[in-house]
Amino acid sequence: MDLDILDNYSDYNSNKLNELYDRAMNDFYHKIVVLDDDPTGTQKVQDIHVYTNWDEESILDGFKSDEQMFFILTNSRAFSEEKTKQVHEDIANRVKKIAEELNQPFIIISRGDSTLRGHYPLETETINNTLGETADGEIIIPFFKEGGRYTINNIHYVKTGNKLLPAAETEFAQDRTFGFNESDLTKYVEEKSKGDYKSEDVVAIQLEDLRSLNINKIVNELMEVKNFNKVIVNAISDEDLKVFSVALIETLNKGKQFLFRTAATFTKVIGNIPSKELLSKDQMIQKNNESGGLIIVGSHVNKTTQQLRELIKLESIKPIEFNSDLVLDEEKFEKEIQARIDELNMNINSGQTCVIYTKRKRLDLGAGMQEKELELSVKISDGLTKIIKLLSCEPKYIIAKGGITSSEVGTTALNVTKALILGQALPGIPVWETDSQSKYPNMPYVIFPGNVGGVKDLYTIASELE
Repeated sequence: MDLDILDNYSDYNSNKLNELYDRAMNDFYHKIVVLDDDPTGTQKVQDIHVYTNWDEESILDGFKSDEQMFFILTNSRAFSEEKTKQVHEDIANRVKKIAEELNQPFIIISRGDSTLRGHYPLETETINNTLGETADGEIIIPFFKEGGRYTINNIHYVKTGNKLLPAAETEFAQDRTFGFNESDLTKYVEEKSKGDYKSEDVVAIQLEDLRSLNINKIVNELMEVKNFNKVIVNAISDEDLKVFSVALIETLNKGKQFLFRTAATFTKVIGNIPSKELLSKDQMIQKNNESGGLIIVGSHVNKTTQQLRELIKLESIKPIEFNSDLVLDEEKFEKEIQARIDELNMNINSGQTCVIYTKRKRLDLGAGMQEKELELSVKISDGLTKIIKLLSCEPKYIIAKGGITSSEVGTTALNVTKALILGQALPGIPVWETDSQSKYPNMPYVIFPGNVGGVKDLYTIASELE
């Protein structure tokens, strides 16, 4: 489909919309708990905190903070189904306990991938079951403009070049762990729920109603939702989600309860996070450090490989390949890890910025070996994380490319427990400031999603920081 279709919808009367939105936000007192299945869900927000664990102390800290919203990084996209289920039970039980003690209403957003990958519907089903099946429905919003993800007439599209490609026709739908066949979200729900929720029963909030500010109709549709039925929201702009949020808050204040499976944009809108200019180098790097920077590339999607090729055209960047195929031989793999540690320490200490990257072709063990492949990919991720954890040098900045990569590096290698989200280096690319207890305190940590950005974007960020 041509991109021109996005021009077929009339613009909003911004003054009227913002008046409705501001009024709704003034009446919205729920604490917003965002469970992020990788660190890229923070790509639309700033000046709030993300916790990298879900112990009771951290959740209580999030509830007691002045910020209406906080993130919990679960990194569950890298988990087995069994571990995912256990983690979400633990979180839901603790959130429920603390909210009851504080008498604080809350909503939980399961922030997932805008290209529809991840443990869905397992995560939201587990949360709902743990909370006592209290949710009237589940709201699904994968729209994310910065990544070129649009939902039109119930079909979810991914911008590819100058075209909009139905999500099921992209490389993301071929994911060996989280693949899918349907681009129509009503049918996607039926596919992923294995028929428990039929496509014809899914409630769809249409662009025409959002664009005409038909708040009453949307409220009425939401008020009728029950038995954890699914609601999909069509959207091509952040303003569409503002309209939806106005209707949603009215239903919440009338006692309706929902869970949410959304991409990053909805968290910004429902959290009333203002837009902010992209971060400058001086806003990111605030300490004098003569060392080189460190860029880590683990993602295997084609977009990442293209971005890596552009990055290493920068003369100031030294490319270092991590031979991840050696994971099949434990002794050789450990020697490879130590060799890369030594190489990075020597270069970064001398002021040389390095990019370390895994083999670009993912290991393929053949049909029926998805679980084994996931196990090996975790070992590769662990190996890459070990390299960063054991470094003795201190880079002036770190960029991690790929959701699972950035999560493991942030939590395990850098030991970040509570980070401040500074803003974005480029649209959809968040920057954290590490906490004082981490391996590298108060360092800019750029989290670059694997499936986001133009071909030159990694090059652009690195050249800016250099």
